[in-house]
Amino acid sequence: MGILINETTKEERRLIVEEAIGNISGSCDGCMAGLAEMYEDYIDGKREIRDINMEFRAGYISGEETFRSCCEKN
Repeated sequence: MGILINETTKEERRLIVEEAIGNISGSCDGCMAGLAEMYEDYIDGKREIRDINMEFRAGYISGEETFRSCCEKN
């Protein structure tokens, strides 16, 4: 099984994300659910996972906030 959108079903993509970051539906502090939101476009077949990761990394390197962890304090 590949990981590209055209090689997977929506359920397979959901499993790929769950396996990569942990159980996305239940976390005692809610952080996994927040992280999983970042990958919803991949799960829905809109954007490849590599593109999401590249955007996140570019924002991290440039100092621009592209994803705010739910674990961060306000």
